[in-house]
Amino acid sequence: MFDAPARPVRIEIETSADAEVVEALVLAAFGPGRFAKTAERLRERAMRAVGFVVRADGRIVGSVRLWVIAINGAPALFLGPIAVDIAHRSAALGADLVAHCLDYARSKDVSGILLVGDEPYFGRFGFVPAPDARMPGPADQRRILWWGDGLPEGPVLPVR
Repeated sequence: MFDAPARPVRIEIETSADAEVVEALVLAAFGPGRFAKTAERLRERAMRAVGFVVRADGRIVGSVRLWVIAINGAPALFLGPIAVDIAHRSAALGADLVAHCLDYARSKDVSGILLVGDEPYFGRFGFVPAPDARMPGPADQRRILWWGDGLPEGPVLPVR
């Protein structure tokens, strides 16, 4: 597994008061095209497990959310979107947020975390391709990655 270097980063649980700022941050990072993606459809129908934000000088500069899913009936989490303000991207805040998500998953009764992303980036945290996890819609199977027990097989479904 990945051990993040110790840095003085302030990561907090996202509150309802943060939602509008987080949405603006995600929109700035991914644009409106994100709404057409299968991952977004899954998030729309899943219950949010938790969201985390990074604050710098009192404002949110990074965010990530975890969603409740089941893969072939096994409880798991779906990570995304992860977004960092463009002015803070060189500070490794994305890595800090991912490491925080892994810590959260370790404390829960889930088999692991699934995401759609780049293996070169997420592989350093222990994510591996999940070729037999079937998303509920079109997705680039090479970008479906898994961190956790074994390799997931079967349908990925949102849990409410």
